[in-house]
Amino acid sequence: MNILMDIAHPAHVHLLRNTYAELIRRGHHVHVTVKDIPSAIVLLQKYDIPFTYLGGMHDSLLGKVFLQFSYNYKLWKLVRQNKIDIGFGSSLTLAHISRLTKMHSIILDDDDDEVEPLFVKYAHPYADVVLSPDCTVRATKNAISYPGYHELAYLHPNRFKPDPAILQEIGLTEGEPYFVLRFNAFKAHHDVGVQGLSIENKRKLIEVLKKKGRVFITSERNIDEEFKSYQLVLSPDKIHSLIYYATLMIGDSQTMTSEAAVLGTPAVKCNSFAGRLAVPNELENKYGLCFSFLPEKSDEFFRKIEELISTGNLKTIFAVRKQRLLEEKLDVTAFYCWFVENYPDSKTLMKQDPEYQLRFK
Repeated sequence: MNILMDIAHPAHVHLLRNTYAELIRRGHHVHVTVKDIPSAIVLLQKYDIPFTYLGGMHDSLLGKVFLQFSYNYKLWKLVRQNKIDIGFGSSLTLAHISRLTKMHSIILDDDDDEVEPLFVKYAHPYADVVLSPDCTVRATKNAISYPGYHELAYLHPNRFKPDPAILQEIGLTEGEPYFVLRFNAFKAHHDVGVQGLSIENKRKLIEVLKKKGRVFITSERNIDEEFKSYQLVLSPDKIHSLIYYATLMIGDSQTMTSEAAVLGTPAVKCNSFAGRLAVPNELENKYGLCFSFLPEKSDEFFRKIEELISTGNLKTIFAVRKQRLLEEKLDVTAFYCWFVENYPDSKTLMKQDPEYQLRFK
């Protein structure tokens, strides 16, 4: 089978890399394309994944629209030349091209319809099927849900083993407290008008945490000059080991909050999406693995941090919560591979017998 995976965000590399490797191992031909995203390209190279470079990225909404036409044309040519059977991933372009070629598109989407109206409007109707975590609020008629999260495609224990060498690299020993801060760029189309931590609250946060352990900041974009001494420049393939051993993960990032949660590291988030997204809401309200606060609720945000850092056996408590989650969720990569290899029969079976997916736990 000829399969296409299109990378439109660094997180897509993590989401797809195990499925890519497994499908290749099973004898399929998997083509990978990537836009001009340096961190995504670095990850593809780290994981020895060959790719076709599509070029061009733009932060403005209008710029994204014009570039989309270019992406569509380039992928249309690639699909025709390589006789692609299935496009698989979280890419708008795959959905569009499936309506212009014989390729089927399986789109992965873990956001609720309400917070991504453009993707819902311009991607979902063109996809053959939309695969989503079963906690998401989805009105799409061609949607199929499963008990899992995108993060479990690469952080499930069957797929991820933390590397303790990261501790030596950052100058610490196992058990020594440290905190990972992640400050988001908020450049996606659905991030318009979204706020995260103010610079004043970033200062306050560092002052609170540095009394309890080392503080490391990661950021998508240039960091404020006053915080440079806390910045950790780390190979992106090591970031999940860093999070795994951390005492807390704190910031305004959606994805890293969920990543920390499924790794069993307490995560506290402050941004305008607090309480609005099904995946972090389930991680918080059902499993107690993360906590989210609106920017105007910064007092509550800091009280929660103080509560967590003063709790004894914090990591042990969260390890128990994580285990409960794992018992109820799928090995998402195993499910993805089955769904792709057996498509379209897999789509029909999931509609007729949704419980079939439980064999991928």
